[in-house]
Amino acid sequence: MSLLDTKLRRDLWHYRGQVVATVLMMAAGIALFVSMRSMRNFLRDSQRDYYQSYRFADLFAPVRRAPRSVVAELAAIPGVAAVEPRIVAEVVVDVPGARDVVTGRLVSIPDRAGDGLNRIHLITGSYPDASREAQVVISAAFAGAHRLGVGDTILAVINGKREPLRVAAVGQSPEYVYEIRGGGADFLPDARRFGVIWVPDRVLTAAFDLTGACNDLVLALDRNADERTVIERVDRILDRWGGVGAYGRNDQLSHRFVTDEIAETEVTSVLIPAIFLGVTAFMLYLVTSRLIATEREQIALLKAFGFPAFRVVAHYAAFTLVTVALGTVLGTVTGLWFADLLSGVYARFYQFPNAVFRPDFRLVGSTLLIAAFASLLGGMASVRSALRLPPAEAMRPPAPPPFHSTAIERSAWFRGLSSPARIVVRNLVRRPFKALAATLGIAFGLAIVQVSWYSFDAIELIKRVAFHEADRSDIRVAFRDPVPARVGQELARLPGVAAVELSRATPVRLRAGAATEQVALITLDPRSALRRVVEPPARVVAGPPSGLLLTAALARDLGIGRGSSVLVEGLEGRRRTETMTVVGVANELIGYGAYAAPAVVARFLGDRDLVTGAHLAVADPDLVLVERALRRFPAVTGVGIRSATLEAFDRTIAESFRISLVTILAFACLIAAAVTYNSGRISLSERARELASLRILGFTRGEVAAMLLGEQAVLTLAAIPIGAALGYGFCWAITVRFAAESFRLPLVVAPQTYLFAAAVILVAASLTGLALRRRANRLDLVAVLKARE
Repeated sequence: MSLLDTKLRRDLWHYRGQVVATVLMMAAGIALFVSMRSMRNFLRDSQRDYYQSYRFADLFAPVRRAPRSVVAELAAIPGVAAVEPRIVAEVVVDVPGARDVVTGRLVSIPDRAGDGLNRIHLITGSYPDASREAQVVISAAFAGAHRLGVGDTILAVINGKREPLRVAAVGQSPEYVYEIRGGGADFLPDARRFGVIWVPDRVLTAAFDLTGACNDLVLALDRNADERTVIERVDRILDRWGGVGAYGRNDQLSHRFVTDEIAETEVTSVLIPAIFLGVTAFMLYLVTSRLIATEREQIALLKAFGFPAFRVVAHYAAFTLVTVALGTVLGTVTGLWFADLLSGVYARFYQFPNAVFRPDFRLVGSTLLIAAFASLLGGMASVRSALRLPPAEAMRPPAPPPFHSTAIERSAWFRGLSSPARIVVRNLVRRPFKALAATLGIAFGLAIVQVSWYSFDAIELIKRVAFHEADRSDIRVAFRDPVPARVGQELARLPGVAAVELSRATPVRLRAGAATEQVALITLDPRSALRRVVEPPARVVAGPPSGLLLTAALARDLGIGRGSSVLVEGLEGRRRTETMTVVGVANELIGYGAYAAPAVVARFLGDRDLVTGAHLAVADPDLVLVERALRRFPAVTGVGIRSATLEAFDRTIAESFRISLVTILAFACLIAAAVTYNSGRISLSERARELASLRILGFTRGEVAAMLLGEQAVLTLAAIPIGAALGYGFCWAITVRFAAESFRLPLVVAPQTYLFAAAVILVAASLTGLALRRRANRLDLVAVLKARE
């Protein structure tokens, strides 16, 4: 072992506290980056492989009733690779033991298993035999929620009759990765109240009297097909059969939700780790530069003994690279382990079959380069400045800076301080850049804790606005087809119903220049009290008496704002086209669509007495009675209970987000503690000679400790407001960078978040202070007496 190798080993042991803190800080940043980027890649690749393996359709075209001969016309459209007709219907399902109103979406499948579109992945059981009794495949989530298995029987209310359906298999389809009903009844998965049931085509054709006909078509496109052109051609062909507007995969409900959440992972896997790694790189720069600066005399001795400059540089580069290597190995192993753990959770939540987590070691190389660059940058800057000095000069302590009294030191306030307090103030004032760097390091530690906790604040605000401010109804009802408004009187007569508000939703296509979006146009009465549009934190946006009110996400995608004109094309009924003015833009947190007054929608559609849904206010004890009564309404296909949706929201958050958020928060607290500890230890290393000299001059241990800890306390307290401002800026960057169709993140940082982040820093600073005091009490006074002048 060479002399420099021995010195390296001894230096690592001597600075073991700083080395361990730096390794943990770096490992936390790398583990977060590796795990989050791995999850992003896992979700993206699993979705792509699932879609390809099970032939997820590219276009969806619902229709009132079309002859199956229309398939040949659609297949002749340039760019169309395959067309499949099918039957889709929603019915009320009686499940043994279920107390809630359960909605089943019946989807026809070929009588024989083949290589069609939207194929089903069978988990248990076998493909239904269309020649026997009504055998079906039920979705895995629905089966799990109701403890159903192969051989069980459920009852579906079809055309007023209770038809038995025997479970032949449990499966899942790429069309329902995110198994949600939509249509205004629900916007979160709730397998206890909604499930997908695949039925052989022969059975559904007979049940709904659709021999030779269909009410839905799915299409696959060639790779180079122009989707917009194909949709226009499909709409023209299906118009005479009651088509309600074809739409692409990007507008398919399940795909949109999954894609939005993968997009959120894309943002968080880049932005949050970038913040963490940026803070880690900054602290590595401070740690290495200040540690090596304390070795000025050792560098001079190495030069005096004839070691060439490149050997000295290589020695200190090795010191930093060992720290980087240890942090990288620990962070990579931890990150891959956590990613593997999360992959199982996400695979179950998104129902990806055969999804396998594969480590991406390219991520390790990028993180290693970032950390190595930051540490070498700081270390080599200090070594280079020391190498420039002649050995004789470098072996002496650096000359003190020129003395001149500052305005603070000339003030009466300063003269009234005790001697230890004056030394603290003078040291901070005369070393402003060093104090600023230390303050920023602690501030960055506080900021990443604040960013980590911000997600909980955002989720709580979304929950409060969505379930207590925007939707104040107890039950949401969706009808199969538009029904006369007098249904409101029947609903109001149900036991316990205190108020009823009717609504109408119709599919439309909005055009603004070259931009086109297919959305739902929903009625919004200015007097509505149960269903409102609310902007965070609690601002109610009144329904417009005329014109359109757009969600901010829709207005952004169309490239328009308040006062703009937009062409509205109806996709059902008389298919009217009208130019309307955007009179408002609402920053709704959940949802993507357009609102208009009931009179405006009725005029546009050409009818005044039809509704598609209702919101009910019901006394809690009567919820069960109302649910049971709604089973008897043949037009009702969906019943959403606000309390059940709230439970589903909590389950969704707990299953898909809480594990990762808690882990991010733990990593953030670890980094913040390491930052605070390193700042204090480096300060002690730099001032050890000065503090020992003060002891020799007669200052007590308590006074010397007060000088050191007082300086750290001032830096920590100064870092708290700076860190809070930096954290708020990071939160703002996340909200700006992430803006999905299905939901948006609000910019909200609760007071308790600031308090928690500050508490983490103060606790870390207090524990660091205890450790520093112990080391300050053990300063070697004899070594100071022997020091060279």
